[in-house]
Amino acid sequence: MRCRVERNSGCCVPSLDHAVQTIHLCLRSEAMISSVRRSRWRPVVCAVWIVGVLVQQTPGRAQTSLDGLTEVRLELLFPDAKSFSPKSGELPHFEAIGRDAQGKATLLGYAFWTTEIEPLERGYDGPIPILVGLDLHARLTGVMVGRHREPYGNISVDRPEFAAQFNGKDIRDPFLVGEDVDAVSRASISIASATRAIRASARRVARAFLTPPRR
Repeated sequence: MRCRVERNSGCCVPSLDHAVQTIHLCLRSEAMISSVRRSRWRPVVCAVWIVGVLVQQTPGRAQTSLDGLTEVRLELLFPDAKSFSPKSGELPHFEAIGRDAQGKATLLGYAFWTTEIEPLERGYDGPIPILVGLDLHARLTGVMVGRHREPYGNISVDRPEFAAQFNGKDIRDPFLVGEDVDAVSRASISIASATRAIRASARRVARAFLTPPRR
């Protein structure tokens, strides 16, 4: 892979696509980062810095006031978006904006943190912040678990199998652990809480912003 090295950071800067792929799994579970020894932080910090720089330099992508990490997360939830709005509203949310064939801006969906929509929902050791993407057809584009205080490893919501099962999920589904949601770890309290938070926050945002389908 060909790249250039930035003097101030010592980072090798590749293409945007490669950089996003490199940190995709890392960002899916931020708690994985905190379990890594300090001596191993440099590659992770470097990767996040790379994407922040490349997002700003990529032609066709509008500049926003979002921080680099937030924008990368949003890109993973809405890979076809060209820009994202700053977070706003009584129900705090981001808007993902794309372009149609004529170059006109079009709304692709919304992203939001469960803890800002349903702040009273708590896991085993407190609230579990989860960034949720919702398209205009009331389907989830993905979920990303943020930093939390729950147990890590095989007894947590950080396992990739948990987040993966929500991709493309209709918010009108039951969202019941043991039925349409798999209990992928022994963290039964946290899994149930996270599932409720995703379901409740997504439905609340949908009621506020989406047009109900015709019957």
